[in-house]
Amino acid sequence: MKPTNSSKTNRQYYIDWLRIILIFSVFLYHIGMYFNSWGWHVKSNETVTWLNKLMWFLHLWRMPLLFLVSGVGTYYALGHRTVKTYLKERFTRLLLPFVIGVFTLVPVQVYLEKIDSYSSLGHFYLSMFNGVYPEGNFSWHHLWFILYLFLISLLISPFLNYLRSNEFVAIKNRFIKVLSKPMGLNIILIFLVLSRAILGEYFPEETHALYDDWAYFVYYILFFLSGFMFFTDSTIIKALTQQRRLYLAETILATVFLFSISTWFRDEALKDFLYGLTGIIIGWSCSITAVGYSKRYLNSDNTWRSIFNEGIYPFYLLHQPVILLFGYLIKTVNMPVIIKMIVLVVLSFTAITLLYWYIIRPINFIRVAFGMKRKTKKRLEHIFTT
Repeated sequence: MKPTNSSKTNRQYYIDWLRIILIFSVFLYHIGMYFNSWGWHVKSNETVTWLNKLMWFLHLWRMPLLFLVSGVGTYYALGHRTVKTYLKERFTRLLLPFVIGVFTLVPVQVYLEKIDSYSSLGHFYLSMFNGVYPEGNFSWHHLWFILYLFLISLLISPFLNYLRSNEFVAIKNRFIKVLSKPMGLNIILIFLVLSRAILGEYFPEETHALYDDWAYFVYYILFFLSGFMFFTDSTIIKALTQQRRLYLAETILATVFLFSISTWFRDEALKDFLYGLTGIIIGWSCSITAVGYSKRYLNSDNTWRSIFNEGIYPFYLLHQPVILLFGYLIKTVNMPVIIKMIVLVVLSFTAITLLYWYIIRPINFIRVAFGMKRKTKKRLEHIFTT
């Protein structure tokens, strides 16, 4: 293993590891969706209510952190590419897998939810465009994350040259002096809170449907831009690594307060306000705490990082339909709920891994369909000799 520095020309291994961990957490989160008491496409006959609060907490920071990490990754992947090259790569790596997934992966999920209304998956396809989900059948479900990343890429593309200019770097450096001070990164909370306060009046619910999800879309853009502009700066990262315990303490205090709101307050409007505000604080503080600790303990390379990092995108695309398929198959099987959890994790993880390793990874046109780069002899040699 060997550490890296913060140069734009060197890979930031801790970002890769953090992304890998986050995608696996998404997998476990959707395992939890099968068992908790919230609505989902296919549900277990056994409900595990204690999962609700844990998953609520995870939801506050899991996806915001993934957008922040995506911003960091985009910065380093961009390098010295032209805007045209960058957009071409985004079309290939994001839009193409999104479109293919909408027509191959998502229909499986909707079909399993509405299986009593259709004689087969082929029969469902004939009705795929009969309205928009949930009343109808057309949806992009878990692929909303891919779509949002693509749209963010389009939105920032006209400004890429300016973001790399000396003028912008000079402006950014003024912010960095403040943000790198103890707890200075909390200044970005002001923008996060304002965005949700203003847009939340008109778009209060997180829908992932885009057209009525502008409060959360802008919220995620701010996390992405924070990662792109600030968490790629060596001064910020060094300061965050040194101050990680401060942000961890902030996260713990905010979490304790979050779960105490219902006990300490009675007014419903006040509780809603405090839940929203505290949720934003947790989303930010937990995210940057994770970055700080990842930089401190995960900034190293080995063969597994290369293997996991290449496969994590197909893993994300496949995970939800595979979980739902096995969830449907074991739904009525009589077994202790903890055993059913383990069975669902093992079956789903094994199936995704086998599909990736033996079908997606070796075949170039399938690799491209799942957002991977085309296989070359040089790339394979690198993966197995790192």
